[in-house]
Amino acid sequence: MVELVRQCARLHQAGKEVIVCTSGAIAVGRARLNFPDLPATLNHKQMLAAVGQSRLMQMWERYFEIYGIHVGQILLTRADVQNRRRYLNGRDTLLTLLEHHIVPIINENDAVATEEIKVGDNDNLSALVSTLAEADLLLLLTDQPGLFTADPRTHADAQLIPEVDQIDEALQALAGGSVSGLGVGGMATKLQAADVARRAGADVVIAAGHTPDIITRVVAGEAVGTRFRALKTPLENRKKWIYAGRKPAGRVHIDAGASKALGADGRSLLPAGITAVTGAFERGDTISIIGADGRELARGISRYNSGDLTRIAGFHSDKIVEILGYAYGPVAVHRNDMILL
Repeated sequence: MVELVRQCARLHQAGKEVIVCTSGAIAVGRARLNFPDLPATLNHKQMLAAVGQSRLMQMWERYFEIYGIHVGQILLTRADVQNRRRYLNGRDTLLTLLEHHIVPIINENDAVATEEIKVGDNDNLSALVSTLAEADLLLLLTDQPGLFTADPRTHADAQLIPEVDQIDEALQALAGGSVSGLGVGGMATKLQAADVARRAGADVVIAAGHTPDIITRVVAGEAVGTRFRALKTPLENRKKWIYAGRKPAGRVHIDAGASKALGADGRSLLPAGITAVTGAFERGDTISIIGADGRELARGISRYNSGDLTRIAGFHSDKIVEILGYAYGPVAVHRNDMILL
């Protein structure tokens, strides 16, 4: 853990945004209670996770503190990603931590997660987090140097696959029997995670965590491990989804300055540029953005509900907390959540 933190600290000090998706709460809890002989039931696993999570977080905090770096804990379940409002809340928290140069430490909320809402392994959890954070790179560290043509533990002639263009049934069959020594998941879950993350626009690398300077070497673009290239147009696909999705739940009318900022400059929509709000909609709903000429200029996902937008319309973003008592960020609609028409 100290060595991983040392490498993350180097990236952090170089201006990179780093997120750590950790596992181990149940294992730490078991060790903390002197390895009790417990039934393998969900409630006992949740008890161990509750005991171990605070200790695990304490360790990460102590090691990052060596380099003067603050950390923040986020515990997630699949429900936090599937529910649109909770997804936006999670993303806002994550991006705000990064904005303030705090390293998010993320784990599954094993103490409360049931089978219905569990992600189940930290490979797929990290892929969901990379989607939340709109990450450029997802690095999956394991006890193997990458994905091989066969299981290297039983096949001496197995070859490392340096780069993967397509995740098909043949590749999944290769990974099916390859497992890690500790925790839940193996190469099969890493392939699932890689497929999710690359569709969201992130490069993915599977590599051995014990390789010297593996994190900084991967970030520098060195050819180590197995790399999965991001699909080329994830953002455009998302924008197509916004346009082809549900009918807009409401409208916001904007002034000439905001119309130029959106249309010519590719900017996000700020509350200051809004002149009127019509319709009733919730945070996370798709809305129409009506330009100064009265025509629909864009569609996007609103960061605020209609009542909140009505109250902050025409005001600068630094007034949002003063008016509402809280804020979901400075923009009404982020440019990544918007399609120009």
